[in-house]
Amino acid sequence: MKNIYEVLKRPRLTEKSMGLQESHNQIVLQVDRRANKNEIKQAVENIFSVKVEKVRTANLPGRKKRMGRYVGTTSDYKKAFVTLSAESKLDFLEEL
Repeated sequence: MKNIYEVLKRPRLTEKSMGLQESHNQIVLQVDRRANKNEIKQAVENIFSVKVEKVRTANLPGRKKRMGRYVGTTSDYKKAFVTLSAESKLDFLEEL
């Protein structure tokens, strides 16, 4: 990946991700499928100005969707669980 802004796509704002953010100081992001852990770490540190301790990733398949009699799937995506250091704090809902 060349550009750090291509690595991060969007935050995953779910109940589980909000719980992880409050209890374990983790944020959950949807990232580019080709991005590796080092690129994700550099992108989060540069864009949000925080210190990252650990990055875990998961490749997830698309879900089946149905529209009438037609069945299709959503796109596959990659999710990153980014653990921030104790002195770093990031909250997406406060910034909205």
